[in-house]
Amino acid sequence: MDNFSEEFKVKGEELVEKVKQLIHEGNVRRLIIKDETGKIYLEIPVTFGVIGALIAPMLAAVGAVAAMVANLKVEVVRTTEGEPRKETPKPDPPDPTGDQPAQ
Repeated sequence: MDNFSEEFKVKGEELVEKVKQLIHEGNVRRLIIKDETGKIYLEIPVTFGVIGALIAPMLAAVGAVAAMVANLKVEVVRTTEGEPRKETPKPDPPDPTGDQPAQ
């Protein structure tokens, strides 16, 4: 399982919707909300178990940050788990008997 991260710039009023969208995508492991200078305001671990009643307080905190800061960056740490891995096909091993395949 590999992780990678990406960063989005959002305005304060768009933050809550963006966080909801990212959580819904399912392969997000962590959200880090910071200002334009890189100061971290909120770091949210997102696990498969974060559903229902647990999301509401988290979104309230996100909304509070959004009200304080006009422009934010959201760093999203994702996992590649569940995605098919790209592997190079391996050639068939040589026939131990030395026979050529029938054509």
